[in-house]
Amino acid sequence: MRITLLGTGTSQGIPVIACDCAVCRSGDQRDKRLRVSVWIQTQGKSFVIDTGPDFRQQMLRANVRDLDAAIFTHQHKDHTAGLDDIRAFNHRQQKDIPLYGRLEVLNQIRTEFAYAFTEKRYPGVPHFELHPIENQPFDVQGVTFIPIEVMHHKLAVYGYRVGDFTYITDANFVSEEEQEKIKGSKVLILDTLQKEPHLSHFTLPQSLELIDKLNVPQAYLTHISHKLGLHAVIEKELPPHVHLAYDGLVLDL
Repeated sequence: MRITLLGTGTSQGIPVIACDCAVCRSGDQRDKRLRVSVWIQTQGKSFVIDTGPDFRQQMLRANVRDLDAAIFTHQHKDHTAGLDDIRAFNHRQQKDIPLYGRLEVLNQIRTEFAYAFTEKRYPGVPHFELHPIENQPFDVQGVTFIPIEVMHHKLAVYGYRVGDFTYITDANFVSEEEQEKIKGSKVLILDTLQKEPHLSHFTLPQSLELIDKLNVPQAYLTHISHKLGLHAVIEKELPPHVHLAYDGLVLDL
């Protein structure tokens, strides 16, 4: 299995265009973050989790040639807004692209991209297959995804486990029951917005506490705000088995 971090950033905080902080002025490419998304290649298949506003740029940058499905964590725009650009894969592969997510997520996609679901569709619009999922394992073309329900303040969000890999973004609470699904993972990628307390995201101390509790051998922090600090500085503050993720990071499991 190959995991490529397409984006590790967030829309949270001051827009970069209006910010003069050290992170936004940094020349370190690890501090240049697009919105969170991950590309999973396994068993000859190609999947993305979330299609945020930077989706097209991420696909081009990572040279993603084929896409078998998109799986969604939740319905916030920074995780769905780039969905229209799936049309390039429709054209290249000559097929509809399956989308997997909670019913609430798919209903919002149907509303926001209504032109893709009309009876008489304009030529060239994206074509999707909608597959509602619940909090139980589901199969996508021979690959098993295990949802992990986490809370993003009061909104239920799905993280996912695929084999020995677990991915959780946009969360500030994971129940004991859902934590059991993570245990035994070799790699965990976990939401970590900043150091200061936040209403709906894990902070750095909270993430480190959860990683320690789960006893995961390797963890990477994602959904990083510029408020967290410079990559080179924060990386030195972390335990040996925990790292800041960065755009373009590739992990082979």
